[in-house]
Amino acid sequence: MLEIEIDGKKTQIAPGSTVMDAAHTLGVYIPHFCYHKKLSIAANCRMCLVEVEKAPKPLPACATPVTNGMVVKTHSDQAVKAQKGVMEFLLINHPLDCPICDQGGECQLQDLSVGYGGGASRYQEDKRVVANKDLGPLISTEMTRCIHCSRCVRFTDEIAGLQELGMAYRGEFTEVLPFLGKTVNSEISGNVIDLCPVGALTSKPFRYSARSWELSRRKSVAPHDGLGSNLIVQVKNNKVMRVLPLENEAINECWLSDRDRFSYEAINADTRATKPLIRKDGHLVETDWQTALELVASKLKDIVAAHGAQNVAAVATPNSTVEELFLLRKLMAGLGIKQVETRLRAADFRLKTQGAAWLGQSIAELAQSEAVLVIGSTLRKEQPLLAQRLRQSVKHGMALSVINPHGDDLLTKLAGELIVRPDQLVEGVLAVIKAVVEISGKAAPAHIDLAGIAVTDTARAIAASLVGKEKTAVLLGNLAAHNPRHAELYAAAAALAELTGAKMGVMSEAANSVGAQLVGAEIGGNVFAEPRKAYVLLHAEPQFDAHDGAQAIAAVEAADFVVALNTFVDGVEDYADVILPVAPFTETAGTFVSMEGRAQSFNGVVRPLGETRPAWKVLRVLGNVLNLGGFDYETSEAIRDEALAGDIATRLSNALAASIEVKAQAAQGLVRLGEVPIYQLDAITRRAPSLQATADAATPMLRANAATLASLGLNAGDDAAATQGSGEATLQTELDVHLADGVIRVAGAHPLTTGLGALFAPVTVNRA
Repeated sequence: MLEIEIDGKKTQIAPGSTVMDAAHTLGVYIPHFCYHKKLSIAANCRMCLVEVEKAPKPLPACATPVTNGMVVKTHSDQAVKAQKGVMEFLLINHPLDCPICDQGGECQLQDLSVGYGGGASRYQEDKRVVANKDLGPLISTEMTRCIHCSRCVRFTDEIAGLQELGMAYRGEFTEVLPFLGKTVNSEISGNVIDLCPVGALTSKPFRYSARSWELSRRKSVAPHDGLGSNLIVQVKNNKVMRVLPLENEAINECWLSDRDRFSYEAINADTRATKPLIRKDGHLVETDWQTALELVASKLKDIVAAHGAQNVAAVATPNSTVEELFLLRKLMAGLGIKQVETRLRAADFRLKTQGAAWLGQSIAELAQSEAVLVIGSTLRKEQPLLAQRLRQSVKHGMALSVINPHGDDLLTKLAGELIVRPDQLVEGVLAVIKAVVEISGKAAPAHIDLAGIAVTDTARAIAASLVGKEKTAVLLGNLAAHNPRHAELYAAAAALAELTGAKMGVMSEAANSVGAQLVGAEIGGNVFAEPRKAYVLLHAEPQFDAHDGAQAIAAVEAADFVVALNTFVDGVEDYADVILPVAPFTETAGTFVSMEGRAQSFNGVVRPLGETRPAWKVLRVLGNVLNLGGFDYETSEAIRDEALAGDIATRLSNALAASIEVKAQAAQGLVRLGEVPIYQLDAITRRAPSLQATADAATPMLRANAATLASLGLNAGDDAAATQGSGEATLQTELDVHLADGVIRVAGAHPLTTGLGALFAPVTVNRA
């Protein structure tokens, strides 16, 4: 350890640390702009100049390494004079538009100019003016305010993985700009807004809507993917105005995905359900809560009595809270109904694990792995911040490999990339298992049949990256979870993990996928395969949320009675007989259990809109109307404590409850690869206007490689009709060189493609 003295305070710090690092350990603040703890050192703003004993001139604290016995003064005459000189230069061209700047009140330049700026400028020359840049629908620019700290440039290159911003020209003519007039399309692009120390980059959806000091700040948890990012939700006049990251090094660090940052717009949508609605004479009409609940209770009891409990199913999205799912299951059990399902996008329900399937370790532990294999995942879009973590780990030596039905760029170096058909993911894993057997000399488990499996060089490279390491992981993504051979794929991945000593993990699709398993809300399988007489929908819109949207919509339309507990009207109004307006995550208390098994509770940040009520309260009252026992809860905490009683860790297990035979199957014909796009994941993201204006929310295309297009007589740009069963979608074709032969990539969960069949199934394609 090295000794250093800063402003009379002494401390010890590890070799390689900078003066800025030492100052942080002592709690000494050194003014800065370009420095950020998660970014590389640039030392280009010079605001952190300090006096170092025996140095001939002030040195930048962020870039000066500590030496033993170093003595630093941050507030000496020399240091302050240097800092004031830098501030004077920074303010030469800065516009005096603080009264209209969205950064006002939380601006580093504004704050530091109070202590280091002059009362008047000595410069009379004209200020420079810089043209604004179009960075897309999420980021607003006022580039005249830019002080060239380069934080945004370094973020896109080092954290997001692709340098979408750069700095051109020199001196006062320097500009930050996107390449060749392109927009910034990263799935975590909004973080440059937080990084910008001035008002050059601000939130376009938030622009000119409120001043920072008018906003109340409240903690919450992200409701989308399974990471469980911590949020600061900012509120004014009982309306959500902005969402920012709450720093938590163990989960989301100081970052936030665009999906979590901007989806709040949907909370304020015009299509919000604000009053109970019941269907009369084919039309939905407003009613009071008592009438609606009594109708629901009466109908459910009548249908159970007339047709049996097996003819009623409850369907919920895994974005529902622990409390909501627990009460939904309890309510259905009170009526004798066993079918309560949250695995809506699954096609294979054979898999049974000994506990709730989870990541298998903490996020921080995963980031420390020596090698990781990801199977069946559009990683950057499914888990934006986890993908970012793995990118940083690769820089520090992790070997990252993938087995996927696509070749999407992960913006990082890969140790191995095996691209297979979606119906051949199992065979891809078997090839790696066979390579591991060859390398290690171990025998494959008895339930794994390796007959007929050919081992490629890529499979050997992936196997070599896993064998002989101490800390490795095998992870399954959403494409694996949605695959019709999911049980076999899981069993093969588990066998691979066992052979290599890796930790098996599942990257949860939704915020509460693990919580749904813990409360037993995964019973029933595909409840749309055989239409039921009645459906209870919780936050679910089957046409978008089911594996086979056409099948699901046909089932609910054929039902005698459908009750939808939904935040929005437009998604369920065509088939719901009763719509009960329930609160989104911002208007209710609840708990999500993240993919690492971390239970995080949160409170509502605004009052429920109109007559909207938290879903747990609606289910509780419905239990009372039905005269069921055990529905006397007064708080969501009481429900949570009962639902998650005991140690959650003991109820998590990825071990198979029963052996599953795994054997190779031949590929046949054209097969669809139907991933769920990043901004079609759930009802909230589907209704966020700014997210729907991004490149990731573009109209779905029919994508295939050159050989497949040629076999169909199509060229890129042609219109083609994709057909599955009785469903058809006409889409423009696009060349995708990173797909295997015979694969037709058409995204699901989109209005243009919900009429098609299953996400992974045979498909017919003809020229439109």
